[in-house]
Amino acid sequence: MDTLTEKQILAVIVWHFRRDHFSEGSWIADSGADGHMAVLVDALLGRCERQGLIMKTKTIETDGITYIEPVPGATSEWYYGMDYEHGDLYEAEELFKDGHVVKGRKLCLVHFPDGEVFFPVPKTEGHYSEKPIFFDGGIYMLDVDFPNGVIRIVRFDSRDHQVSIHTELPLSSVKDCYNLQLRISPLTLLRQSGNELDIVWPEKVSLSMEDHDSFFLRDGEKLFFNRWFEEGEDVDYKYWEETIVRDLNGNVIEIFPGDVMQMPNGEMWYLK
Repeated sequence: MDTLTEKQILAVIVWHFRRDHFSEGSWIADSGADGHMAVLVDALLGRCERQGLIMKTKTIETDGITYIEPVPGATSEWYYGMDYEHGDLYEAEELFKDGHVVKGRKLCLVHFPDGEVFFPVPKTEGHYSEKPIFFDGGIYMLDVDFPNGVIRIVRFDSRDHQVSIHTELPLSSVKDCYNLQLRISPLTLLRQSGNELDIVWPEKVSLSMEDHDSFFLRDGEKLFFNRWFEEGEDVDYKYWEETIVRDLNGNVIEIFPGDVMQMPNGEMWYLK
């Protein structure tokens, strides 16, 4: 079998049907009963899959979540998906403040390549979660408990799959949940609203930014911001970006053209 090509295997399968005139003899019945036809078909499918001629499919039970994307920093091994019954975290907070029932958010983690699914933060009434992030062997996610006024940072261990509470903060420690998110590195809880950036944990820092600035990355004591520019119209239109590096006091350390991207393995690529 190993010496046959895909076309030769297919020819043997077709020959069985032609030799049997589709219904007049016993070749097909005998081949099926003896398992020869199954061996031929499995060999053909295996060859085609290895060569990318057919696509292998797998069903992943995500409890109704139909879109997943890579967990930032997880080297493409972990994916996450969420439902959006109440919109984002800030919209869920507004609904709760207005007296509506917040039914919770469903969040799943999917491991590649086996497709194993985990639900580290159960969907709970009055709670709402945000996008996870990978750091130091764990997947971290926010679980905001509106009735009890608590922000929990939950850790899912990527090796033994145990769930633990990494830290808890009072919900009153933030003005609101607008753009409340986890970033690295180190693991940092912050929110950005307009021209203000508030680091909530592990430090308590507030910084003012320029127009068109947006925070995207922390590297120790350095905070990286993207700033975009545009000028002109039609054929004279120009658009470009700069990267602004500040310290934790808000002082500008460096400005350089282009952008910085953090790749799945944690490496930073400078695009200019």
